[in-house]
Amino acid sequence: MRYRLQIKPRAARQLRKLPDALRVRLEHIMDALTENPRPAGTLKMQGFANRYRARSGDYRIIYDIHDDTLIVLVVEVGHRRDVYR
Repeated sequence: MRYRLQIKPRAARQLRKLPDALRVRLEHIMDALTENPRPAGTLKMQGFANRYRARSGDYRIIYDIHDDTLIVLVVEVGHRRDVYR
């Protein structure tokens, strides 16, 4: 089953502000999440029911998985020092 990728407006703005090479790398990771939303290396975030984080260097993709509707919802994208605030 393939999941559908949705990006919240805030995450889309954060993604647009990043350098091109980094943005392409993060978009590739987000596309891979549609095939397997829980790949090795992703961690479930404490305190949330369905929230996970994927990393690429110092940058993080924070996303929710909705298994009932097959949606991966990207909530935030950013540097690790900022994304958890």
